[in-house]
Amino acid sequence: MKGRMNRNLLTCVASLMVTFAWAQNPIICDRYTPDPAPYVHGDTLYLFVDHDEDETINGYFTMKDWLLYSTVDMVNWTYRGTPLTSATFSAWAKLDNDCWASQCIERNGKWYWYVTATIKGEAYPGIGVAVANSPAGPYKDPIRKPLVKGWFKIDPTVMIDDNGQAYLYYGNNNLWYVKLNKNMTSFTGSEISVNVKNETAFGPHKNEKGDPNFEEASWIYKRNGKYYLEYAAGGVPEHWAYSTADKATGPWTYQGKILKEAEGSFTIHGGSVEFRGHHYLFYHNGKLPGGGGYKRSTCIEEYTPNEDGTIPAIKFTTKGVAPLQTMNPYELQEAETINQSQGVRCEGDYEGCYVTNISAGDYIKVRNVDFGETGAQSFTARVRTESTGTLNIRVGSKSSIVKGKLTIESTNGEWADVTCELSSAITGVRDLFFTFQGKGSSLFDFDSWHFDQTDGITELTSDEATTPRLLNGKYFDLSGRSIRLSAPSQVIRIINGRKIIIR
Repeated sequence: MKGRMNRNLLTCVASLMVTFAWAQNPIICDRYTPDPAPYVHGDTLYLFVDHDEDETINGYFTMKDWLLYSTVDMVNWTYRGTPLTSATFSAWAKLDNDCWASQCIERNGKWYWYVTATIKGEAYPGIGVAVANSPAGPYKDPIRKPLVKGWFKIDPTVMIDDNGQAYLYYGNNNLWYVKLNKNMTSFTGSEISVNVKNETAFGPHKNEKGDPNFEEASWIYKRNGKYYLEYAAGGVPEHWAYSTADKATGPWTYQGKILKEAEGSFTIHGGSVEFRGHHYLFYHNGKLPGGGGYKRSTCIEEYTPNEDGTIPAIKFTTKGVAPLQTMNPYELQEAETINQSQGVRCEGDYEGCYVTNISAGDYIKVRNVDFGETGAQSFTARVRTESTGTLNIRVGSKSSIVKGKLTIESTNGEWADVTCELSSAITGVRDLFFTFQGKGSSLFDFDSWHFDQTDGITELTSDEATTPRLLNGKYFDLSGRSIRLSAPSQVIRIINGRKIIIR
């Protein structure tokens, strides 16, 4: 079982949340998400991350699985499940912990996820690879053993060069690489050691002992004919630096520091990608409430490369990055597509994800939603519960006037669509907030939502009605929309396939 965010902890940091709620960094709020590994595929950016548990064991890294998120606009992130756990590598990996840094890449329609995990019966890790037909899985371990193993051999990074040759780099205080075969699950020849003590290649030694500036967390990519190797540097606490080369195998030339030491974390890990003409640097810090060196969270900064291709020094921000596009509220949207949140938890897997753990006082923010000039008149949510609760619709802030109130009664634990009309139309590009009311620690599960530009009322003739019934003054049809009879005193809706007439 995955740990839940401690509610007492959230209460203790309520004063911080007033400020935090308006920040964009960190970008994921319901879990700690270290070691971000972004990957661009078509019009979607996938974010593969590790997972620091809410509760640590012996005050050390406690990491049991790997998570996946995606975005099309860089501000709203969709939880795509927990595609990998230590159990995926049960043939060789220690179970229930030590799910360390990873990176995933697509080739010829298959997805290859390289991870660090501790080997059974050993004190050192191995780098394994899992394969799937989609980024969200399901993944399998095709070789049932580590691809590489040994002391300090952690933090894999992978790239496929223009000629089709793939490279896997890895290492802590040392750096190695192998040339992967086209199957991406084996390599040709022996691993090659890179001399990280070469100050021309990786910068001045971090101390008088001659310890290398290079620390760990290598991240390799190619841009405009130049190869870039980013990495954590300078010992502990780490900063983020980079070197460049004319070939994927070096020799490397040190270029300098990109980011200073991460706030609230003695490690820093991430990497750069280009997405829709914008350049982004991902990293982690310890700034999420309750966070720290063993509870780290993903952040993003946008930057513009210098004309000569070098990377400028980048400052940390809380505001994060700007949206690349608006969201269409009249299309079905996943409830687990979130900009910021408090209290709630995303769960599920490749077969379907949803929001749960909803309590009174929690909220979800969705950024940059375009309601247009005509505006929205009604709202529908797909929910399930054996209890009751209320979903409030607000715009602009989580304390603004309620524009719509969705009253949710028991659905007997089955998914059902529920609709409410808005008090007035929502127009323009707005930030959308869902706030919640009710008693209990899990009011309902929330799967998806959409708005409509009509009030959802459909006229029927009286001969289409069945036996009149009243159900606690509440009535719904299969899509959650009201159905009004032509007789002015009657309104009919359908609950679980039964027509209900309100007189």
